[in-house]
Amino acid sequence: MPKFAIVTDSTSYIPTDLAQKHGITITPQVLIWEERTYRDGVDIQPAEFYARLKTAKVMPSTSQVSPATMQEVFEGIVNKGLSALGVFISSKLSGTLQSAIQAKDMMGSAGEKVTLVDSQSTAMGLGFHALAAARAMEAGASLEDCAALAARAHERSGVYFAVDTLEFLHRGGRIGSAQRFIGSALNLKPILAVTGGKVEGIERIRTKGKAHDRVLELVAEQVNGKSNIRIATLHANAADDAKKLLDRAAAEVSPVESLFTEVSPVVGTHAGPGTVGLAYMFD
Repeated sequence: MPKFAIVTDSTSYIPTDLAQKHGITITPQVLIWEERTYRDGVDIQPAEFYARLKTAKVMPSTSQVSPATMQEVFEGIVNKGLSALGVFISSKLSGTLQSAIQAKDMMGSAGEKVTLVDSQSTAMGLGFHALAAARAMEAGASLEDCAALAARAHERSGVYFAVDTLEFLHRGGRIGSAQRFIGSALNLKPILAVTGGKVEGIERIRTKGKAHDRVLELVAEQVNGKSNIRIATLHANAADDAKKLLDRAAAEVSPVESLFTEVSPVVGTHAGPGTVGLAYMFD
């Protein structure tokens, strides 16, 4: 029996079956829309979110998982006689890790059983980190070893994605160095990456198709010559494009695992509809 449990947040996009298989607890981020609060992926699903976004007169906003929710999750684990290893979205993109720190502090001495890791990533970049820790745990690794593995996983993983517009990232303040792309020709599709825990602009491509080609090229370059490659798509209301990209990536890099995932409502608020990308990790 494991002596600890893995916790992450809903920006990880870990498919439900995999989360259940590995006993990973997903804490939901928060979407605020017209004075109503939704738990990301619980009270509102991607399909409903993007359909509503098309005609919305008021745009949604987001908030991190609350300290109270984190505390409830951690205490539930500790009360079972286990420790908790929390692996969360980059602290440069969200206050989620700070909520986890506050929750740990509120637990008093029981908080000593909670270990926290800043993934410096998001989407399935983060998801692969949490899964790697869970799989290592199942293979007999200690909590300390799994925490160290998760803390350094960003060195062997990444996320590249193409957006239809920078409007949403700009409005949400998540744009990083891609700010320089604002005001460029409307038909240029920016390619972005999660680098150093932030969203950074990489380059601009003339068409959507060529942008997706370039995302694949960038990922293929990163995993060239590596072993046990894992890849995942991410998409915001662009399932057909994402499926084609994932199929091409799987044929090119021969991964040991390939996953089809959606951009959750909370991240979709910032990335915007039409976003398509790939996350990867290797040994």
